[in-house]
Order: sequence, then C-alpha cells, then structure tokens
Amino acid sequence: MAKALIGHLNSDLRDPRLAVDNARLRNRVAELESLVLRLSEENDKLMSARAAEILTGDAAEMQPA
Repeated sequence: MAKALIGHLNSDLRDPRLAVDNARLRNRVAELESLVLRLSEENDKLMSARAAEILTGDAAEMQPA
C-alpha cells in the first residue's frame, strides 16, 4: 500500500530529471509573465501617447483659418 501512495503523490524527489525540468519550466513561465507585463505596460504608454496625439491633432484641425 505504501508503494501505491508514493506512486500517487506528485513528488519530484523520485526522479531528479523531473525536478530539473519542473524548475526550468517554472523559470520560463516567470520569464514569460514578466514579458507579458512589460509589453502590456509599453502598449498602455503607446495607446496613451496616440490618444493624446489624436486629441491635439483634432483640436488643431478645428481652429478657424
């Protein structure tokens, strides 16, 4: 019964390759999450700049000649 319980547990202690692969995947996920956050912030900045550009451009076009 103990073997069945140990086999049922999700333990990386039995196979060091699984532990290494798991750590590598966790690091990659963290890198990708960081990239998504950075790109999202950059996109927000670009959208704000473009919105300001559109608003100031429309105001200049609406001035009487």
